[in-house]
Amino acid sequence: MPIDQDHLMNFDIPEIRQSYGPAEVALYALSVGMGQDPRDLRQLAYAGGLARDLRVMPAIVNVLGHPGFWLSRPETGVDALKVVHGEQRITLHRSIPPQATIRAKTRVTGLVDKGKGRGALMYYEKQIRDTADDALLATCTGTSFLRGDGGYGGPSGPVRTPHPLPETTPDHVFDTPTRPEQALYYRWNGDPNPLHLDPRVAARAGFDRPILHGMCSFGCAAHALLAVLCDYDADRFGSMAGRFTAHVYPGETLRTEIWGDGSFRTRAVERDQIVIGNGLFRHREAP
Repeated sequence: MPIDQDHLMNFDIPEIRQSYGPAEVALYALSVGMGQDPRDLRQLAYAGGLARDLRVMPAIVNVLGHPGFWLSRPETGVDALKVVHGEQRITLHRSIPPQATIRAKTRVTGLVDKGKGRGALMYYEKQIRDTADDALLATCTGTSFLRGDGGYGGPSGPVRTPHPLPETTPDHVFDTPTRPEQALYYRWNGDPNPLHLDPRVAARAGFDRPILHGMCSFGCAAHALLAVLCDYDADRFGSMAGRFTAHVYPGETLRTEIWGDGSFRTRAVERDQIVIGNGLFRHREAP
């Protein structure tokens, strides 16, 4: 059945409550490639190697309070097999505590009908609050490309404009090697999609082996920004946004190219393929 604009805009996605601590914080950091240099104390603080100095990788907000693949529910009217993650943005309003109970609410914020055979865009937002004082910790927004659902009679706009990258040479380059089994680690953050785990499923989707989670690639880019623009100080990490442009195979090296104005892009070195484009980073303003 076609999408019902009003129904999907007002779809009730259950609020998620989640308690997490040092194990979950370290797992996330390890799953996006931190801690590969055992001599780098700055990375070890995020990866659980320094018990007295545990820090939280900012991009963990992407997986905290994750509502699961709710678009697969038949009542959404969405062809779930043709959903692709198009864009992601995270904004940190305060430092993420290393241990807390949070509540997260996800909602649809917009729909764009690109026309029959051209799919539709769905914009969404997740807000994460600390239950201790109900303070807003982070806001995550994103775009899903509903490839099988265009032409349902919805509005044709507005469409978000991607951030244009400078035409100059990047000022910084940061390489993040991924591991062949990295998707097997990342899946324990709450994304067990078999496309990233099972070679038989990947083959049916047209890949010769499982591909890395897009949000894992996003986390690797976040590591690069944290290192280059924040000197590994998570308190300075404000926001980052990017557009997913291609898949990544576990084991490839991700090279994040960064400009002084906060623009960035990430490429898979072995295939010289841009995998995250139109990126923009901003520092967090002092409270």
